Amino acid sequence: MHKVAKTPPEAQNKRLLIAKIVVVALYLVGAVGLSIPEYRPFFLSLTPAQLLVTLVLILSFHRGWTDAFPIVAALAFWIGFGSELIGIHTGLLYGDYVYGPTLGPMLWEVPLVIGVNWFILVYLTGSVFSRSIQNDYYAALMGAVAMTAFDYVMEPVATSLDMWYWKFDIIPFENYLGWFGVSFLIHLIYRKATFEKYNPLAPFLLIAMILFFAVLNFTV
Repeated sequence: MHKVAKTPPEAQNKRLLIAKIVVVALYLVGAVGLSIPEYRPFFLSLTPAQLLVTLVLILSFHRGWTDAFPIVAALAFWIGFGSELIGIHTGLLYGDYVYGPTLGPMLWEVPLVIGVNWFILVYLTGSVFSRSIQNDYYAALMGAVAMTAFDYVMEPVATSLDMWYWKFDIIPFENYLGWFGVSFLIHLIYRKATFEKYNPLAPFLLIAMILFFAVLNFTV
């Protein structure tokens, strides 16, 4: 049996530092670009790419490459995407809304990157609580609370940037209840699966995303 060579701590730290610099550049440049009306259309067109780069950064520091991980990732994608399908076509779960063109190619009127977004948010919030909370149900609860709070910060920006539109331009309370419920379900699946859940880049990346939307609340 061959032993897997471990990366020296110094090299790991350097790699993590480089990734953090990329994260800062990605979200800082994005926030500035979206805040300038003349450049906003161009930066809006890059939104799907920004999510995909975020996904690549997450996976590049993921440690739990077990058989369970791709199954959980697929479930997070499809449960999140499926809930949006229900929401768009029935008005259930989140209220009455439709997607705009910002998030790119759609399947059944829902952007494909929405499933990616669900996975990213579950992964990041789940990783943050992975070591500090031992009880799976409590961890899922806290993860769902964190995601709902994130959605509260994100919603005004998303509507201003044509990501989606609410009926009568009012974000219903039902939206946050739906987010909480779906988030809790995916988080519980995430917690019950057996794989290393801590990602050293996750806390930094989650903070960068929160600050990104917090700043845009004042500039768009």
